[in-house]
Amino acid sequence: DCTFFTRKEILRVFKKFRELNPSLVPKTMTANEPVTVRVPIEIVTKMPELKENPFRERICTVFSRDGQGISFEDFLDLFSAFSEHAPRDIKVQYAFRIYDFDGDQFLGTSDLEKTLQLLTRDELSPDEVSLVSTKVLEEADVDDDGKLSFGEFEHVITRAPDFLTTFHIRI
Repeated sequence: DCTFFTRKEILRVFKKFRELNPSLVPKTMTANEPVTVRVPIEIVTKMPELKENPFRERICTVFSRDGQGISFEDFLDLFSAFSEHAPRDIKVQYAFRIYDFDGDQFLGTSDLEKTLQLLTRDELSPDEVSLVSTKVLEEADVDDDGKLSFGEFEHVITRAPDFLTTFHIRI
């Protein structure tokens, strides 16, 4: 895709990528290796920047081009989208994809419930999760179709003052 990093920052991201699995990732990549050399998702989810994030597996799934592993290009896209330099619209697009667990291009009740369960680390009862999901839809579902479109999600998230600071990973 596109990166918002300087050459020096890209090299720092590469160093971080290589540290995930030095025996798999060569010191110098050539030709198509930035796309073909893949680190298993299970390893990426354990890196310090993601290991405490309740969405770590979902983040890796969204950024993995093949769903099997993370290439350096995938890794760079991930860090770019979570960078402080990434524009709000890029962050919103990826946040929507991360929360769209069923991949239907909408955030339905099940997506919202799964998001809440992850955010609260299953500390809410099923009734509380259902109530909060219902309230979110009542507030944000402008066309009243029982799900949030990207536009409806974008409208809500742009009013969240802490979105840009929380959708962030430092390199």
